[in-house]
Amino acid sequence: MGKKLTVYMIDGTEYGPRLAEIGNWVGKAIFSPRASVNKIMGRQEFDNPGIYCLKGDPTDNAFDERIYIGEAENIKTRLKQHLSDPNKDFKELIFFVSKDELLTKTQIRYLESRLVQLALDAKSAQVENGNSPSLPTLHEADISDMEYFLEQIKLILPVMGFKFLISSTATQATKESTESKDSVHETYIIKTRTFNATMIETDQGYIVLKGSEAKKGLSNSCTETYRNMRRKLLETKILVKENEKLIFAEDAVFNSPSAASNMILGRNSNGFTEWVTKSGQTFKDVQEKINN
Repeated sequence: MGKKLTVYMIDGTEYGPRLAEIGNWVGKAIFSPRASVNKIMGRQEFDNPGIYCLKGDPTDNAFDERIYIGEAENIKTRLKQHLSDPNKDFKELIFFVSKDELLTKTQIRYLESRLVQLALDAKSAQVENGNSPSLPTLHEADISDMEYFLEQIKLILPVMGFKFLISSTATQATKESTESKDSVHETYIIKTRTFNATMIETDQGYIVLKGSEAKKGLSNSCTETYRNMRRKLLETKILVKENEKLIFAEDAVFNSPSAASNMILGRNSNGFTEWVTKSGQTFKDVQEKINN
């Protein structure tokens, strides 16, 4: 079922601060580039308790984002502290507040803890928090409300350019969906006798399955993008060394079949021809059959 997301450009410019709301949700999001924060600091949302995310450039090129997640009983006060802190060199921010009833201290601590843990589990960005704060004790009804609040946050973040929750590994929900739709999701193997590797195509992306093998080194032909991708897989322990090969310790998500085959073969490759079904059909053959 679809959802309606309303985005209001606060200053009328395409790159300026924005307000986002989802129909029938009690929360709202405020996004702003760092340079524009002071222009909108007088808005009443800044005086509310909430949870916020700061995005900056990563210190490791294997990642696209560097993220800090925090909570505050007064967003304005906390952001002023960060704006004057040379160690918080962020370029964009987003925060979430309730537009009906104010979130309690325990509720925003719960959201902070859950969001940090989700960010660490996603393995997609540098997370400055390091470790997830412990979950505070909430009543069962409050937990249900906060989990729903969190689901809306997860929908809004990538729309606003914060992609740190887009997982580098397959979620359990995706695996269960795939298992229940075997007739829809084709299974592919890499076209080489050197490595055993399996890939499936899902709504989440192209997933190389846990236990698949990969070449230990990368050829000189590999671009910087793929070198960074390999380093990220190693640093997050999605890929682990085992004797003379690398092994996928988790189901890894890629945005194209070629990215997946490059990581397996250790060189530039065409995933449309490198991935084949057990009957020998290439990924390209299968796609052409589906689209005709």
